[in-house]
Amino acid sequence: MTTSHPGGIGIIGEHRVARIGYGAMGLGHAVPQSDATAVLRRAVELGVNHIDTASFYDDGVVNRRIREALAPYRDDLVIVSKVGARAATGPVPLALAQHPADLRAAVELDLTGLGLEQIPIVNLRRADIGPGLTAEGDQVVDLDDQLAEMIALRDEGKIGAIGISNIDLNTLRRALPAGIVCVQNAYSLLNRRHEDELALCLEEDIAWAPYFPLGSAFPGFPKVAENPVVQRIAADIGASGAQVGLAWLLAHAHNTLLIAGTTSIAHLEENLAAGDLTLSAQYLAELDGIDAGLPQGDGVQPFLDEGR
Repeated sequence: MTTSHPGGIGIIGEHRVARIGYGAMGLGHAVPQSDATAVLRRAVELGVNHIDTASFYDDGVVNRRIREALAPYRDDLVIVSKVGARAATGPVPLALAQHPADLRAAVELDLTGLGLEQIPIVNLRRADIGPGLTAEGDQVVDLDDQLAEMIALRDEGKIGAIGISNIDLNTLRRALPAGIVCVQNAYSLLNRRHEDELALCLEEDIAWAPYFPLGSAFPGFPKVAENPVVQRIAADIGASGAQVGLAWLLAHAHNTLLIAGTTSIAHLEENLAAGDLTLSAQYLAELDGIDAGLPQGDGVQPFLDEGR
């Protein structure tokens, strides 16, 4: 088994992890159990020790598959979850669950589903900005009330550290006193709307884990690999467009941790190989110069398909 760290070593809270991790959202019931197990075990074999999940991913199926494939867990494996939603029936299989009691219930589901005594890091998924589900009515919950519950869960030892997701700059600043160790926002080469939040994370030594790292099928989030500048550079260096997009993220900010997801071992290996790419100063300047337009509009689908 390799001891390499794809993309090098990054920091999330008190943990040293490979800068290229794995987002497990896609490993629900639509994927055969054997395929899910194979992808997870191959990821760990290749040095991945940061896996992103949530109890509401396919109503707990993803968490259970992680446990079945990887338990007993390696000591250096950092499993990161998120709270703020719950599984639901109907055309949209999720509903917001923003109240403090909901956050606690989701952590308990994580503990049971993953078979852990403590979840190393849990992200609070806010719902006051897009993309995805946004809070209305009784789901509009004060940030301070949510953070108080997260701090209580940390004090009780049920979670190791607190992250936050889908937030603007003001919300991030308000959350900092809680000891935030990770921020997850939609961000890519072609969508740098949250550059200010990334800059603050750099100042505060907070890990930055972008979702939609290569774009999204949702309107307003263009596919990075389809950009002509990306395609030309990829052809020049013998890489894929996706690899160039991921390599740019790693080079752009040293606190970036990637959690791109896939259900294919071949695609997994391609993503991890992006950590071996070195983009020249000229290529980085060209990529930096791409007009990163802001995505327009919000909707439900991004929350269901966050490009892990």
